[in-house]
Amino acid sequence: MQNDPTVRLTAVRRLYEVSARMGAGRSLAETLQAVVDGVVTGLGFGIAVLNLRHADGKFEVIAVAGSPEAREALLGRVSAPDIFDTEFAIADAWGKLRFVPHERLPEGEVVGWVPDVPVSDDPGAWHPLDALFAPLYSSDGELVGMLSVDLPEDQRRPGPIHRELLEIFATQAGVAIDKARLADQLLAEKTRLEASEATFRLVFEGAGNGMATIGFDGPDRGRILRVNDAFCRITGYAANDLLGARLAQFLRDEEPQSTRTDLEDVATSNGTYRFERVFTQPSGNAIWLGGTAAIVEQGADRPRILLIQIDDVTARKDAERELRHHAAHDPLTGLPNRRLLQHRFTKVLERTRMTGRPGALLFCDLNHFKLVNDGYGHEAGDRALREIANRLTTAVRHGDTVARLGGDEFAVLAEDISGDDLTTLITRLESAVSRPLPNIAVEVTTSVGTVPITPTTTNLDTLLHEADQAMYDAKNRRI
Repeated sequence: MQNDPTVRLTAVRRLYEVSARMGAGRSLAETLQAVVDGVVTGLGFGIAVLNLRHADGKFEVIAVAGSPEAREALLGRVSAPDIFDTEFAIADAWGKLRFVPHERLPEGEVVGWVPDVPVSDDPGAWHPLDALFAPLYSSDGELVGMLSVDLPEDQRRPGPIHRELLEIFATQAGVAIDKARLADQLLAEKTRLEASEATFRLVFEGAGNGMATIGFDGPDRGRILRVNDAFCRITGYAANDLLGARLAQFLRDEEPQSTRTDLEDVATSNGTYRFERVFTQPSGNAIWLGGTAAIVEQGADRPRILLIQIDDVTARKDAERELRHHAAHDPLTGLPNRRLLQHRFTKVLERTRMTGRPGALLFCDLNHFKLVNDGYGHEAGDRALREIANRLTTAVRHGDTVARLGGDEFAVLAEDISGDDLTTLITRLESAVSRPLPNIAVEVTTSVGTVPITPTTTNLDTLLHEADQAMYDAKNRRI
């Protein structure tokens, strides 16, 4: 798979869509299948196989996606705890991933199922005996499974971008599997809770997830009645600080009435309510809690209670935010990419049509930059591009957007600007770029083309084309 930004954007977008399907509340079986389906639909691998690690350390193939033949051959296969040790001993470490190139396999030895695909002579091509593994860990660092992938869609060994995305996905998958496994256990326990208070007390107090009971009816409605040690550990509060307090004072809920309605519907259907909310700890630090809530009937003439189980899902939320950032920013410079530029252009155009005050789109093309790559190498060229991106960002006004369009082309979106102010901005951009680059003797400059953003402006593509033409006019005037 190549390191093309467009490929990365497409992969991140698909990955973000499928990663949402591994959220809290799914059963273990649903989560395992969502993981392998997500690899195939979100990361572009032809086959994904998930080995679940059991309590005795053995691995069992629980979910397969992408190939009916692989599913028939592998599903249900149980292997010894050391099944991966031999392959990992000859593997390359790609971060947390492990890649086993076919050329290192012992002569004549084939482990597992091998896809029947043609073999390419290209050394960078994916070979049917190549193997790529992603160990799956719980939030506590316990190995919960092993994900193996095969047949990249472009038939090449994955590059850094897709390795990074697979690693992020594997991190989320491990936490999701651990959580689903615990959720399945808790669901089974919930059935037994209805018959035995002693069992309830044992599970409640000993659960690794935070658990609490909340009054759902009567005078204690909304008040915390009982918490376990894990609930206190996760939230940072002592039990005495929580008991009797209203849960709503700790949770950020933008639509409390909607939440209440949803819970009433859950009570009617005897179902489970799944939620994710921001919780404020005693220090003022905000964390994300994810979990489930179920209504428990306590018998005739007794008020119902809400049994909730929670976990800290802040890490997953951070990973999702990182994925959204990758989808909207250039991976080399960190600048907004064309997608984010389009979003901000839409907002600027809306305000321009309201106020009538024009803005401007500036197209910046670097002059002589090819000499940097040719003379100093692409790594030095990448450093120079990052330096120039920082200079452009510093040169614009607060609120202006600097975006990288690709290669050595940049765009600046400036709102409410014209005349002398626009001329001054162009001068600052040209001056910023033309300063000598560290350890590079090539004199890199920029040609800037500008077009106004007016109430009659229609779309960004047309504007970029016009700005590109204006840039070439400016470049020709320099020659």
